[in-house]
Amino acid sequence: MAVVADQIVGFSRCEGNSLKRFSHKVEFGVGVLKDYWGYGIGKNLLTESVGWCDSNGIRKMTLNVLESNKSAIALYENVGFKMEGLLENDKLFVDGKFHNTVVMGRFK
Repeated sequence: MAVVADQIVGFSRCEGNSLKRFSHKVEFGVGVLKDYWGYGIGKNLLTESVGWCDSNGIRKMTLNVLESNKSAIALYENVGFKMEGLLENDKLFVDGKFHNTVVMGRFK
């Protein structure tokens, strides 16, 4: 969690599954309030989550990101994530436009 002046401005999560066949992996997610973009908060939360996974025997991290979010994709690639697939027309925004989702994974 990232906090500024007693306000939560960012978070990360790693969610696993108790089934044995999925016990080696987690799904990663991160969120940062728009006013706090560009300060490295997302990068720090990602780095901490990767470190936590590595030190706790988690072999694979997965995530979903909008295909148009090139800066996030580059950040994920810099810490070892690779594109594993593309979900076409996966998200419908309020403007009525569909957006693709990139599925990424990092395997240790």
